[in-house]
Amino acid sequence: MINSYVALDIETTGVNPSLDKIIEIGMAKVVDGVVVDSFSSLIDPRTSISSRITELTGITDEDVKGKPVIDSVIGYIVEFTEGFPLLGHNIIFDYSFIKKAAVNNRIEFERDGIDTLKMSRRLLPDMPHKGLEYLCGQLGINPGHSHRAYDDALSAMELYNRLYDINPEDSGFMQPVKLVFSVKKDTPVTAAQIRYLYALLAKHNLSVDEPVESLTKSKASRLIDQIISQYGK
Repeated sequence: MINSYVALDIETTGVNPSLDKIIEIGMAKVVDGVVVDSFSSLIDPRTSISSRITELTGITDEDVKGKPVIDSVIGYIVEFTEGFPLLGHNIIFDYSFIKKAAVNNRIEFERDGIDTLKMSRRLLPDMPHKGLEYLCGQLGINPGHSHRAYDDALSAMELYNRLYDINPEDSGFMQPVKLVFSVKKDTPVTAAQIRYLYALLAKHNLSVDEPVESLTKSKASRLIDQIISQYGK
């Protein structure tokens, strides 16, 4: 069994690491089966959190106001996980957002992973659902506050232990797998896009959830297209 890893979970504004933002991260460093260090923080995404995400996580715009932005903590996250595989439920999702933030800050981030979702699909084929909250309920794991990052990280850790009792010979207990996610550094919004966006916003009496100057080039382009398609030039 792999006894040393970092159990990791994040909450986000959506599912696309190129467009959406991290709003919470939780990590538990496990060495020889024991949690020896932890990190948990809300993250200011610099954009509004949808009602759907608030309903799911309980995290509101007010909760993240004044919290650190991902750029200020990504270096610590990379350092915290250095030398350890990452464990999580659908860990490639969490990894993709962390790697996107790392690349945007010119930090290398390559890790191996242990995916309790993939293991659950192999070892619990008769379970009708494979979501973390559902599996915790079925296996008698206390999930704490589900859909909160640190509690979900601990739940994935406990699920891993329970899965070991089911079949200790599964490949997921032998060695982690390399996590692969290709990502490019965001290109900042151009001066021409800024001018055009401000003109469109003023003309149509609109506002946006995040500062125009903080947009990426691709996100600004999509926003311009959305405004034009809905309101005209």
